[in-house]
Amino acid sequence: MRKSMAINQKIEQSKKLIVTIAQIGRERSLYPPKMGITPFEHYFNRNGKVKYNELDKNDGLWTRREILSRYLLVNAVLDQGPDMEGVGLLLRDVTNTLYQNEIRIFHRPLDFFKELGIAIDSILDKHQNIRNIRADEWARVNNSTPNKYSLFFSQSTRGIVSTKQVLDYSVYRWGVPLCLPLLLERDLRKNEQESQEPLVDYIESWDSAEIMSKMLKDNERYGLGSAIGDKACHLFAKWFVHTFKLTRRTDDCFGPLSYELPLDSNAGRVLFRIGFLLNCAEIDDYENWNVIQKEAGKDGKHYIRVTNIRGCKSQLFSESQEFMDSYATICLDHLKTRIRRPTMVEIQQIPNVSLLGTGYGIGDLDDGLMFIGTNYCFNHDEPNCRECPIRHCCAGYNNNRELIENYRT
Repeated sequence: MRKSMAINQKIEQSKKLIVTIAQIGRERSLYPPKMGITPFEHYFNRNGKVKYNELDKNDGLWTRREILSRYLLVNAVLDQGPDMEGVGLLLRDVTNTLYQNEIRIFHRPLDFFKELGIAIDSILDKHQNIRNIRADEWARVNNSTPNKYSLFFSQSTRGIVSTKQVLDYSVYRWGVPLCLPLLLERDLRKNEQESQEPLVDYIESWDSAEIMSKMLKDNERYGLGSAIGDKACHLFAKWFVHTFKLTRRTDDCFGPLSYELPLDSNAGRVLFRIGFLLNCAEIDDYENWNVIQKEAGKDGKHYIRVTNIRGCKSQLFSESQEFMDSYATICLDHLKTRIRRPTMVEIQQIPNVSLLGTGYGIGDLDDGLMFIGTNYCFNHDEPNCRECPIRHCCAGYNNNRELIENYRT
C-alpha cells in the first residue's frame, strides 16, 4: 500500500511539473516567429501569422504548404547547432541572398548544387556577420568565450561537434534535406504521377507524426540518415503539427500528442534539475543507461547525454495500472508505435501521458522548456533560479542543489 502511494505521488508530481511547463509554453510561445524570409513574406499577415486560408495556393509548381515544409525541414537539420537564434538568422540571411540571385532552393532544390560556389560564399559571409552580432551574448549565457562561437557542426561519437570544413557542412546539412523533395519529385515523374505537394504527401503517408519522424531519418530510400538526429526529427514534427499547423490531417495521429518531445540539451537539463527524470528512475539507472556519464562533462562535471534516454523504461511508472491504461491510449491511438498493449513505459513518452486530457500538447511543453532553458536554466553553476517561473516546484532550487552544480548537458 505504502509503495503504491509513493508511486502515485511521483506520477502526480511529474504530471504537475509537465503541465506547469506546458502552460508557460503556451503563454510564452514565440511561434510562428516573424521569419523575415523575403520570398515567403506574402505567406504571412502583418502580425507574422501564416495565412492559413492560402496555404493551398500555388507558388510556382508547388503549394505554399509544400514550400514551407521544405524550409522547415532544412531548418530542423540546421537547428542541431549550438545557437538556435543564430541558426535562424543564418538560414534567413542565406535564403534571402540566394533568392536575390535567382537561386530558388526551396522551389528548385537542384539550384543549390548547380550554384554551390555562390551558396558556400553566402554561408561563409552570413555566418561571419552573425558571429559578430551573437558571439558575445552566446558566450555570456553559456559561460564560454566568443572565439568558440560557430554554427558549423558535424556528428561525432559524443554527438554534435563544431567543424571548420564548410563544404562538408554545406552539402551535408543543407544539401541532404534539400535532396528529399528533389528525389520525391523525380520518383513521381518516373512513375508518371503528379503532385503539388510531394513532401507533404510523403510526410502524411505515415501512420502518425511519430512514425513519420522516425522515417525522416531511417527510411531506406528517403531517410536523411546521420544528417539528422532524433531531436531534429521530432522538432520538425512539432513545427509541422503544432507551430506552423501545416498538417492536413485532423486525426489524433497527427494531433498534439502524436509525437515525442524533441529531447535536446535544454529540455534534458530542465527536466533533470526540476526532478522529473528522477521521479521516473534512479540516478544509478541513468548511469547504467549511459545517460549520465560521470565526470565526462565540461569542467569535470557529470555529463547528461539526453538523447540516450530514448528507449529507457521506467519500472516505477509501469507498476501503476491506471498510468499504464493511459500509456496504452497514447501508444495505440496517438503515437501508433505499438499494435498491442505495452507492458513497460518508455521514459521519453511519459510527457505524452502526463498531458493526456489536459488540453495541452507536446508543442506547448517544448516551448515552455525552451523558454526556461534559454532564459533561466543556464548550463553552468549560476542559472537565474530566482527569477525562474518554475522555481517553486524545482527540486534543484529547493532541496537538492547538486542537481544544478554537479551536472551539465
